[in-house]
Amino acid sequence: MIDFEKSKYGEAAEENFRKGYNCAQAVFLAFQDLYEMDEITAAKLSSSFGGGMGRLREVCGAVSGMFMAAGMLYGYDTPGAHTSKTEHYQRIQELAKAYEVENGSIVCRELLGLEQKRQEPEPEKRTKEYYKKRPCPKLVRMAAAIMEEYITENPLP
Repeated sequence: MIDFEKSKYGEAAEENFRKGYNCAQAVFLAFQDLYEMDEITAAKLSSSFGGGMGRLREVCGAVSGMFMAAGMLYGYDTPGAHTSKTEHYQRIQELAKAYEVENGSIVCRELLGLEQKRQEPEPEKRTKEYYKKRPCPKLVRMAAAIMEEYITENPLP
């Protein structure tokens, strides 16, 4: 198992999050060196998935960012490619399981210990207090490290 603290991509994801990117953007942008997409496009594409998809507190944005990176690096692009689709969904489930083993869930509200599903659309300000109460920097680091380990074990096509 990869050391989350020593992960190059994990460190990049945490740095991205601390710059102000949401959790999905932080992870997806960490892998930008491995696919051909400019930073603005990558940030816009992943922008909807922060806060468990627009603060709906569903699938953790770090997980969504990891899945988006997996899609860019290993995904299929042919309609009706049943075998490729099956293989990719297996990959996504494997990544989700690895994250869930470490955290107990892939659902944002469960990871944050929230009772309510949806929250107001306005994100919280990133203050010292925010960082004290939120596990998000650790979670984006972990998601990126899991993806990095997957890439190490499964060379890119």
